[in-house]
Amino acid sequence: MKIWMIILAAFMLMPALASAYPAEEKPDSVVTVYYFHGGRRCQSCIKIEKYTEEAVNNYFQEQLESGDLVYRVINTDKKENRHYIDDYQLYTKSVILSLARDGKEVRHKNLNKVWQYLRDRDKFIDYFREETEEFLAGLEKEKGKS
Repeated sequence: MKIWMIILAAFMLMPALASAYPAEEKPDSVVTVYYFHGGRRCQSCIKIEKYTEEAVNNYFQEQLESGDLVYRVINTDKKENRHYIDDYQLYTKSVILSLARDGKEVRHKNLNKVWQYLRDRDKFIDYFREETEEFLAGLEKEKGKS
């Protein structure tokens, strides 16, 4: 009987202990940078990934570390990733920015000019940086609502 009382007391104290030691906070809103590619990759596709990753790491390190920005490279040829083709109406290798709140996407944009600026690294990175900063500004607006 004593053991059951101890177990019952422990269960009753659990909520109080949990609130005394909160779990690590995760952001309610997040911007995700996706680079989508298939299994066959040409030099241009590899360059898009390289420039995107370079821009993310060089200009958005603070946001990566805080969790406000996430960078993901996804192979759409894999069965579990094929839904992205329909989700974002992908027809080629693409960089997508996605703003999500409470796990639900509220806005996204296909950065289709990455192909236009592929031969000019600086223009590519400037374009990517401006678009990403705009999405991060939207993230700040989302945070202001909560």
